Amino acid sequence: MMAGDVVGIWEVALSDGVYRIEFEHGTATGKRVVWINGQEVLRRDWMFKLVGKETFTVGGMETKATVNIEAISGFTYEYTLEIDGKSLQKFIDNRSKVTKTWVLQVDGVDCRIVLEKDTMDVWFNGQKMETEGEFVDDGTETHFTVADHECCIRLSVGRRELGPLLNGGWGSRLKKRAGIVHYLMVDGEAVAGWTD
Repeated sequence: MMAGDVVGIWEVALSDGVYRIEFEHGTATGKRVVWINGQEVLRRDWMFKLVGKETFTVGGMETKATVNIEAISGFTYEYTLEIDGKSLQKFIDNRSKVTKTWVLQVDGVDCRIVLEKDTMDVWFNGQKMETEGEFVDDGTETHFTVADHECCIRLSVGRRELGPLLNGGWGSRLKKRAGIVHYLMVDGEAVAGWTD
């Protein structure tokens, strides 16, 4: 890869992994090349139109991605990445609402576990896991196995107590939902791994 023509580098976290997208743009020839994790996935040589879009897919679920090439002034260009039709930042913001990710070590191996909150699908190092769900007192548990380890993602509804609110301080204390809390357990122990 010719590092001199690389004009954009982005990292995109999907359920099946984190992908590094690199974009080459030859402003003299119009050449456009997309690399994902070091593999060339798209090449267009000798493009006469220097601005435009290049669309391709990322990951095993073939998520749609588009690099936009816009002229700013003269021979200065701006390169932006869209994922699933959203700007990269909007996509990241949305992903943080619909997924929960843990990065930890299991048996000395780096692991990335992703929960898709809307479907309750669980991904382990890029592979969709077979899971079994069950309802518990204050939420749900999703069970799966990694190597010989029993894993569980527990979803519970947290509540926080609000101070006296009724009748100027008279009345009962109200409890309001604090939100849904997700946590990962491996062999019955809560995991202290960080999330992205």
